[in-house]
Amino acid sequence: MLHKMKGGGTLPARPDTFQILIGLVGGISGIGLVAWLTQLTEVPLLMAPFGASCVLLFAAPGAPLAQPRNVIGGHLVSALVGLVVMQLLGTGPLAMAIGVGVAIAAMQGLRIVHPPAGANPLVVMMSGAVGYDFLLMPVLAGSVSLVLVALLLNNLGEGRHWPNYWL
Repeated sequence: MLHKMKGGGTLPARPDTFQILIGLVGGISGIGLVAWLTQLTEVPLLMAPFGASCVLLFAAPGAPLAQPRNVIGGHLVSALVGLVVMQLLGTGPLAMAIGVGVAIAAMQGLRIVHPPAGANPLVVMMSGAVGYDFLLMPVLAGSVSLVLVALLLNNLGEGRHWPNYWL
């Protein structure tokens, strides 16, 4: 068993300077837009998992986990799971564990795996979100905002295109 854990692969190459710049500008503009919309509308649209979504959207935009259906769908489904589990089981440690596990399984089954969204059941339960309007604000509004920024930035430059697929 231990021999399987020794690694042996090679470290991936460093991204080119332009991709690093896209990561920098993407993180600033993606979270900046959602924070600005939060301030403007006085509706909380920011969730910590959106920071991790930015890593995928702007540092690994070609990954299946960073495609629009995964970002938006993964966040929506995981938050929905969190709301349902919270209604059925409360907010204790077992409920949190079940929420995350069910969210992962649901994302896998629906082919919308987005790792940052795995935290959404915890966000739902720890924030005490009440009502399914949480799915619209902050989940849908925030994830769509990030995807819109990614559409702009990930298509800058010659030979760059994003997304790889929508549905």
